[in-house]
Amino acid sequence: MPAPPDLPIETIPNPNPERPYDVAIECPEFTCLCPRTGQPDFATIRIAYVPAARLVELKSLKLYLGRYREQGLFHEAAANRVLDDLVAALAPRRLEVVADFNVRGGLHTVVTVKYRDPAVEAGGPAAAAPSRQNV
Repeated sequence: MPAPPDLPIETIPNPNPERPYDVAIECPEFTCLCPRTGQPDFATIRIAYVPAARLVELKSLKLYLGRYREQGLFHEAAANRVLDDLVAALAPRRLEVVADFNVRGGLHTVVTVKYRDPAVEAGGPAAAAPSRQNV
């Protein structure tokens, strides 16, 4: 059963916020509806991000992605909405969403959307990890 539309994406504290590292998540069972035909569109959603202070809680992400099952969205809109919602919840250093949709009507669509924290790109405080002194 899809989660209620107002249920937020839950996050947890990053145990190592000072260290940039990559997190990769794959959801091979993403489904949304074609807004023109009402037919289901199936995709593999790949999420890759470099966290700052927060990490996505995986069960919450699973429920969030399951909400799309009943929504009519074009492929590009679905990928951009996932990116926007994750950026709002996580405030990551970087985040990328790849929506790799199954062939439909003889066409294969892959939508890639990216976010980069402007402070990180500009070399601001979020770009450099604070040094730890060896004890």
